[in-house]
Amino acid sequence: MNDTQPEPRYDVIAIGNALVDVLAHSSDQVIEDLGLTRGGMTLIDTPRAEELYAHMGPTAQISGGSAANTLAGMAALGARCAFIGQVADDHLGEVFAHDIRAADIAFATPVRAGDPPTGRCLIFVTSDAQRTMNTFLGASQFLPAEALDLDAIAASAVLYLEGYLWDPEEPRAAMRKAIDTAKAAGRKVAFTMSDAFVIDRHGDDFRDLIAQGKIDILFANATELAALTGIGDFDEGLASLVDHVQVIVVTRGEHGAVAISRGERAEVPAEPIARVIDTTGAGDLFAAGFLFGHVRGRPVAECLRLGAVCASEVISHFGARPEVDLAELVAERVG
Repeated sequence: MNDTQPEPRYDVIAIGNALVDVLAHSSDQVIEDLGLTRGGMTLIDTPRAEELYAHMGPTAQISGGSAANTLAGMAALGARCAFIGQVADDHLGEVFAHDIRAADIAFATPVRAGDPPTGRCLIFVTSDAQRTMNTFLGASQFLPAEALDLDAIAASAVLYLEGYLWDPEEPRAAMRKAIDTAKAAGRKVAFTMSDAFVIDRHGDDFRDLIAQGKIDILFANATELAALTGIGDFDEGLASLVDHVQVIVVTRGEHGAVAISRGERAEVPAEPIARVIDTTGAGDLFAAGFLFGHVRGRPVAECLRLGAVCASEVISHFGARPEVDLAELVAERVG
């Protein structure tokens, strides 16, 4: 932020899928019988959503969506956050709006009347804590550019974009407009790759944004990094991006995470945890911790540690939102 910029109203404003997660324990046999992509995320239509739901056991319903989960973590740490995402005028839309506002996150996107209904993600969690996600985007894929709060975007220190939402045409156009608004205001743009399948479909778009200098902070896992760069070697893949992105953050599961910030490289091991229950939201909460440290001006190594601590909390229980006081947890472990 330069000296002429006004103080930001929000630390982070995010655009993402407004979804409600529907989670259930599952066996590997059910995953196989249903022909699911184990451990991945698959977009599904209404008939498939109904079929999969019929095969789920007892469920837990928790507001989700990747970027919304990240904001929930950041808000719990004390950041000022706002969310832009599309819900329908229905029960799940009310649930999502209530939950995100209850987390002290500003949310003012107008509801969408009629079909399709509010989106939901059907998540099958196996005994090894692996989650297999099947996402019915519903109303979230119809977020129009007109629904953007451009003043709020220009008044936020960081615009955070969810790669999953790049797939549908209407929100993709909205996110392009948001990027231009943020950059014109001198703000930073952060982008999470979300999944390798998104890169398979839209990698040229992402590489073009990176080449144009429109992404300042990039989040990916090791698989997504390889898909984006086309380079199998991890370090070579990282090196190919350092001249184009100010901050690169790559998670490596149980092997920790690596970040390069303006040429400075830092690494952190995975945070020790007694038992992994559900990996849903691990990357989202890692981004929450890292971004919180970043907007507070913390050193890159400390940002990574904050991310690791937040991720360890969310994988210790069912669901993708924190269940303990994150601010207290990071104060204990990071200081």
